[in-house]
Amino acid sequence: MRTRTAMYAGIGVLVWTVGVNGQATSTVQSEALAPKYLDAVTGLTLQDGIGRALEHEPAIRAARTEADVARGMRLQAALRPNPTASFIQQEEPSGTDNQTKVEVQWPLDLFRKPGRVAVAEREVEARERAVADRERLLAADVRTKYGEVAGALRELAVSDDVVAAAVRQSVLVRARVEQGSTPPLERNMVDVEVRRLEAERLLQAGRVEVALVALKRILGVSTDERFQVRDTLESLVQTDVAVPLPSAAAPAVGTRPDVQEAEARLRAADARIDRARREGRLDVSLFGMYMRMDAGFPQQGVNSKGDLERVRGLFHYLSGGAMVTLPLRNRNQGEIASAQAVRVGAEATLAAVQLTAQAEVAAAKARDDYARRALAVYAEGARTLARQNLDVVTQTYELGRATVFDVLTEQRRYLDLERAYTAALREAYEARTALRRALGDVR
Repeated sequence: MRTRTAMYAGIGVLVWTVGVNGQATSTVQSEALAPKYLDAVTGLTLQDGIGRALEHEPAIRAARTEADVARGMRLQAALRPNPTASFIQQEEPSGTDNQTKVEVQWPLDLFRKPGRVAVAEREVEARERAVADRERLLAADVRTKYGEVAGALRELAVSDDVVAAAVRQSVLVRARVEQGSTPPLERNMVDVEVRRLEAERLLQAGRVEVALVALKRILGVSTDERFQVRDTLESLVQTDVAVPLPSAAAPAVGTRPDVQEAEARLRAADARIDRARREGRLDVSLFGMYMRMDAGFPQQGVNSKGDLERVRGLFHYLSGGAMVTLPLRNRNQGEIASAQAVRVGAEATLAAVQLTAQAEVAAAKARDDYARRALAVYAEGARTLARQNLDVVTQTYELGRATVFDVLTEQRRYLDLERAYTAALREAYEARTALRRALGDVR
């Protein structure tokens, strides 16, 4: 009974081992996945992506229409009120008398046009600065999303290399098992590790797809459109180092579009106060009238020739004058008070925006500085040494002087180091992106 049980158990282990080996062989593909998303010749560059987003992204196009609306209001503010004309015709019922009157009224719009135009000008300026700020934020978002794609691609490329090395190692171990020089346990351990690495690689490919969808959304293109990126995470970081930045001093925040927008809002509040005061002054409207009256009586009289005729006359009248609006009770006091309150709020908003900008610049500068220093640690040879260690341990195992545990341990250590380096690259890139956004640098 025990012999039969042991035999069945041995057959089960053998079937499980064959199944695991066959499944690992059938599911793991050594072909790299990263080149599917990366094209060093025709791929989309970061600068092309920024330009494409600034041209096609729906939200930025909607913001530009708001500036067009403000320009239309500026055109309207410069126009004078239209004159009014009235025509009156009166007829005598069952009679021959009639009267025709034409009246024209022309408002002078005293003192008011400069106030309206000034408010409209400041509003156009504020809307234009708001659009510039949206462009600044959009460019920073494109840089961030593009960096996320590049970072995910780098991790996928590392996974490709590790999976390819693990597959080669699996083939070597399998050959040794077939020769009887290595126990099957090592083959099974390597196969499990290969499957784990392949699963991680597939998950990483999914992260690349998700990052690409987010990038397409911010570029204003359909998710069905297929394209590849050209810039790698390393090249993006190197380019950022080579491109000079605007001065990071405190006065530099005055060049940020959001600060300029807040300043324009403050000037617009001043213009509204002036407009409210102008509208509270007196105004004058001129008017003129012409009247033609044809009237008579049912009696007869003697004309200049001595003949009898009906008494009738045709009369023409001209009149003119001025109508003055006197600001006795309503001098626009409420609107003036409201405009003054708006100015106080605009002044406080400007102070808040300036403080926020200064804090963002200071924080981004510190983050960028430490990120560059951390990246320099890896650049001093840590990655090269880790790769050499992995190659030495692998070669030692191939020579039979190390165990598979040593190879797997060193392989995971190398993978952890590459992931840490990718995180450092991503942090350096995001820190420089944050510094560019804080300084108001669109590109």
